[in-house]
Amino acid sequence: MIKRIAVLTGGGDCPGLNAVIRAIVRSATHHDIEVLGILDGFKGAVEGEFVPLGLKEVSGILPRGGTILGTSNRDNPFSYNVMVDGKMVQEDRSDLVISNIKDKGIDCLVVIGGDGSLSIALELAVKGLPVVGVPKTIDNDLLATDLTFGFQSAVETAQEALDKLHTTAESHHRVMILEVMGRYAGWIALYSGIAGGADVILIPEVPYDIEKVAEAINDRKSKNKKFSIIVVAEGAKPGDGEMVVKQVFEGRTDPVKLGGIGEKVGRDLEGLINLETRVTVLGHMQRGGSPNTFDRILATRYGVAALDAVVAKDFGKMVALQGTSIVTVPLSEAVKHLKKIIPVDEVLLAARKLGLKFGD
Repeated sequence: MIKRIAVLTGGGDCPGLNAVIRAIVRSATHHDIEVLGILDGFKGAVEGEFVPLGLKEVSGILPRGGTILGTSNRDNPFSYNVMVDGKMVQEDRSDLVISNIKDKGIDCLVVIGGDGSLSIALELAVKGLPVVGVPKTIDNDLLATDLTFGFQSAVETAQEALDKLHTTAESHHRVMILEVMGRYAGWIALYSGIAGGADVILIPEVPYDIEKVAEAINDRKSKNKKFSIIVVAEGAKPGDGEMVVKQVFEGRTDPVKLGGIGEKVGRDLEGLINLETRVTVLGHMQRGGSPNTFDRILATRYGVAALDAVVAKDFGKMVALQGTSIVTVPLSEAVKHLKKIIPVDEVLLAARKLGLKFGD
């Protein structure tokens, strides 16, 4: 019988994390299950930093962005950074994580995270730890689920930015370029580009030709449309080039930090169009703030479903949205590879039929 569980949030933060935590705790009370929170992701699991989570602790956190538990994207317990003789080395501390959890009498670990955190959860499950996963990422790049919570809120933030950029672009007759997150997938760029009325959308899945981008803008000019809006995903790349890497961080689940493609597109367009370009990098604005209505509901449903999976001892699984239903799927399926936009994706095809250009 399940008596005590632990919850951690791993990877990048996003709107809706607190809604999941709240739903797990509130659902657990109906089964007389005690909930402990693990601070700062897997770092807290290694360091043994546990805090009680009851109704008092989760009261009022539904609309709050971020996570009350803290998070980290650089503390993989299977390659944990430790200082040895004044030198930073990586050691496998996964057995310590399992020991800490067992010492607390915890019957199951609930991991709320993206592909990096859930890959760690899968490795812990292989070692015998009862684990249930919850899909979290603004990038929406997890397999086996139609949507991750946090994605819709990030899209809404990008769409609101595009609405504002439209007015200044039109006033000054400029090309406005908005760089959005998404890593190696273009979901945020595609959805926000459609919702925000972009003219060109550049995504990792469709390598672009800058000449084609310029052609699209000049075609608008020929029709007396004196401004254009371009949305570019941080992982977009030209057909004859690579993604723009801003920085590499050792010890992170994903060491590569993308960024700078917006500036590259702006520079490369110079001379090809007779319009000024301006670049806005939305950055962590997409991660912050209160979750929208959709994500509050989805995150809450995920939290309830995660607790149901715990009670049913359906371990080694991730809760997922498929159609309108919440189901459980093997963690191994969820992290097999990233979910990217395919050429026949219905939303992509709809955007093309609207006349949006992708630089190909």
